Amino acid sequence: MKRKENNKKGKERKGKERKGKERKGKEDRQDKTRHERTIQDRTRQEKKGKTRPKKITRKERKGKERKGKERKGKENRIDRTGQDKTGARVCLLHVHEHSPERMSMCLLWLGLLHISLSALWQAADTQAAVTIDHVTLTVLPANNVESGTYVILRCEANVSQSLPQPLMYSFSILQDNTVTYFKTISASVVERTLSPARVSNSGRYQCKVQIHEKYKMSNSLSLTVTGLQVPMLKVKPDVVFEGDNINATCSAPEETGSLMFYFYEDQELRGSGSSNTNSLTMTLTMQKPTDVYLHCTYMVIMHPIAGVSNRSNTVKVFVRDLDVITPQISMSPKPNVVEGDRVQITCKVQYTTNLELYLTKGNAVLHQSHTTFTYSLVVRAEDSGEYVCKSEKGNVQKRAVSQLNVAELFSKPILKISPDQVFEGERFTLTCSSAVMSSVKIGKADIKYVLLKDGRPVAAYDSTASLATNGKYYCMAMAKEVNKTSSLLVLKAKVPVSVPVLRALSKVIVGKPFRVSCEAENGTFPITYSLVKSHIAMAYRTVTEAAEKAIFNITSISSPDEINRFTCEAYNRGPSLKRTSESLTAPVIVPISRPVLVAKDTTVTEGSDLLLICRVQQGTYPISFTWYHNRIMLPSSTKEDISLKGEHVVKAIERDQSGDYYCEASNSALETKKSYPVRIGVSLALWKKALIGVFCILLLVAIVIVLTVFFKKMSHPRRKKQATELSVKPSRPKSGDPMRVSLTLDIEDNTALNGTPCVMGRNVWSENVSGSDSDDHTDEDTELVQPQEVDPGMDDPVKKSIEPEYTVQHTEVQVSTPGVSEQADGQAALEYAQLNNSEQEPA
Repeated sequence: MKRKENNKKGKERKGKERKGKERKGKEDRQDKTRHERTIQDRTRQEKKGKTRPKKITRKERKGKERKGKERKGKENRIDRTGQDKTGARVCLLHVHEHSPERMSMCLLWLGLLHISLSALWQAADTQAAVTIDHVTLTVLPANNVESGTYVILRCEANVSQSLPQPLMYSFSILQDNTVTYFKTISASVVERTLSPARVSNSGRYQCKVQIHEKYKMSNSLSLTVTGLQVPMLKVKPDVVFEGDNINATCSAPEETGSLMFYFYEDQELRGSGSSNTNSLTMTLTMQKPTDVYLHCTYMVIMHPIAGVSNRSNTVKVFVRDLDVITPQISMSPKPNVVEGDRVQITCKVQYTTNLELYLTKGNAVLHQSHTTFTYSLVVRAEDSGEYVCKSEKGNVQKRAVSQLNVAELFSKPILKISPDQVFEGERFTLTCSSAVMSSVKIGKADIKYVLLKDGRPVAAYDSTASLATNGKYYCMAMAKEVNKTSSLLVLKAKVPVSVPVLRALSKVIVGKPFRVSCEAENGTFPITYSLVKSHIAMAYRTVTEAAEKAIFNITSISSPDEINRFTCEAYNRGPSLKRTSESLTAPVIVPISRPVLVAKDTTVTEGSDLLLICRVQQGTYPISFTWYHNRIMLPSSTKEDISLKGEHVVKAIERDQSGDYYCEASNSALETKKSYPVRIGVSLALWKKALIGVFCILLLVAIVIVLTVFFKKMSHPRRKKQATELSVKPSRPKSGDPMRVSLTLDIEDNTALNGTPCVMGRNVWSENVSGSDSDDHTDEDTELVQPQEVDPGMDDPVKKSIEPEYTVQHTEVQVSTPGVSEQADGQAALEYAQLNNSEQEPA
């Protein structure tokens, strides 16, 4: 029900607004019509000269201003809350109508009202508690509508508050983030009507509600309006002459926003422009003398996606031809004449009001006037061509064309110089000539010639070339008031080439390429240079300007004397006039040959000095020598000498300085060469040799002594063993003598185990062995060991002979034999001790 009531109210409001707009539009049209009629009447009266424009008096102007202010005040009386009037605005309205006393009372009343309202609002602010729950934006009837539909934007705010009195809501409706509508009311709902909606109303909308210092935004909704209104075209005037202007107005009365209008003549675009209103007037010039059909279209600038509107109505414009301004051209006496004849060209036109008349040839204007005129001239051959008479009125131009043909009376003169190339100091001749083309009119003798130099006449046609004769020459030929000028001839006497100079541009090294330049100080370009060796040309260069140089490349020379065979030649007016330079002179660098290193001695004694000499066979001074030892440069060994050899001394040479020595040599040819290496040996000092000799002798003596002792020791045990075998083993002990058996077994066991007649403890043959070491050993000892037959009844001689040997030497021999237990060793020692004790007792 509520929605129906709102729709009903909205329709009623829309109806009222529509009626108000229609009434206002009708009144505006009536006022406009009345104003146009008044202007037309005044214009008509001004043309007739009966009346003058009425002057507006000061009183009338003030009355109009007061009415305008009253109208503005009435518009301001409509309050945002929906109320029609308030006491404050009525008072403000009376300010312009009442006396000063009444004005003072009104101002006092307004001040008291303002103070009271401020106090009330402050009291309300201190006590009120307000919160905005949510804001809802609704688009009716739909989000997508056709152009011309009535659309309602409805914004509703739900608010919670603590005061019973109504709140003031400040509503703002935003289109694409721009505020397009604002209203402050006490109701919680506001509606904005788009009547009707147009394409410019398309966009995204939001509603903002503010109460005191609090605000909240609504949801965002999109409104799309499709379709554009068909525009309407009006043209004033519609009957014109060619070149006149018309005012074409294209309008879309119900469209809003910025629009771009396009004006077309048939299918051709004649103009375009933008407007912030719904119409645009453009001035168009009618240039074609024919009927023209115009129409227009438009588009919304902010919504180009909506496209271009349909075509407007077509308006026909009648364009009349301006034949009355078309000129006529004529030539007298005739279009075909000979040079020297006088010709008159006439431009004639009937209509002369606001007219401009021109006579042109090519792009040059020969004459200008506002009416008919005649142009006269004595013609020449170059005056032949097309002459145009043009008439212009505004933007309209008419033309008439005529052809003039002029035959030559005589040809254009030609100025020549002989010879073609003139050098300073030489004679030259200038000749000016022309051919007769119309022998009926003139003869060859009728042509007069004048020679000019730099614009001044000169009498001489031949002279000697110098700086004074240089300049710009031309000649003139004259006959029957016809003057013709030759082409310009620039004379600049050439300067003969001077003697060139041949120079070396880089170092001259034997066997390597280098460059030379040939240059003449004076001479007119182009100059041809040639490089000559032994009177034979080897290369050519032509120089055309001062910035260029004649540079030649020489591959190499084999000796310093060969450089003097080179010369160069220069010429600039033929090979017969050549200039030859002096022979090339430049310092020649001879590269060094392979150096040879020479040492005074290949073997030197430690501590002495080593002299190294590096020699080369050839090379340009100075020569730099450097010595190396085992590929390492010797300290302070680089020397520069003005000779073919260099010396270096190695002071107090040491043993570690032996090895390979070589040298390197170089000069300004920038080529380093290395000698073959020389091996140097360093021997010991004399005192070291003597010390080593003494040491060696002592060492040999010691070795001999040691060897002698060693061999003696090695030979003595063999003798003892043989004596033992001869003296002990043949004796057959008694079976009842345990000592003999034990001794024999001990000796044999120990000999088998150790390889020597030794046992643990003392050596049985020690005395005999020690006795054999002396050189005084007698033959008696040998005889004691000889095998002899012994009489059993006699005393045992062996026993007597060996008994002293058991008691003299006490030598302990430690024998470690694998496989023999400690018990066996102890048993053998015990038996040996018993044996010794038993044999020592008889003594």
